[in-house]
Amino acid sequence: MPALSTASLPDIVFMLLFFFMVTTTMREQKLNVKVKLPAATEVAKLEKKSLTSFVFIGTPNREFQAIYGTDARIQLNDSFRTPEDIRDFISSEREKLDEADKGFMTVALKIDEEARMGMVTDVKQELRKASALKIMYIARKVESIALAE
Repeated sequence: MPALSTASLPDIVFMLLFFFMVTTTMREQKLNVKVKLPAATEVAKLEKKSLTSFVFIGTPNREFQAIYGTDARIQLNDSFRTPEDIRDFISSEREKLDEADKGFMTVALKIDEEARMGMVTDVKQELRKASALKIMYIARKVESIALAE
């Protein structure tokens, strides 16, 4: 019986390696705040993540609490910011997009369910001033929410 040929084995290994390199997405930013998403029964899947910019609002992680305290903070990219920095953030995110895609840019708000609504309102006002009018709220899907009586 002749020996089994392994000449095509490197081709198969490199094809699999190339497939996983192409299909894997890397985390673009480190999450510095704790975000427990609010529950929702009706959710829609995000279609084009490349046209979405994320704004995180939540309590800073333990390593940042000595500096920033335990109140909810705004995270844009990898750093903590104030609501006034949102206009610069939106303009820099728009500059990264192609001219044809700028009108389809969406801002996704990932907000901790314990965050104060006043901070969320401040963020929304700044987004309005920056003409970022397509806003999406990120939530976790639950089957049904019991109404409190």
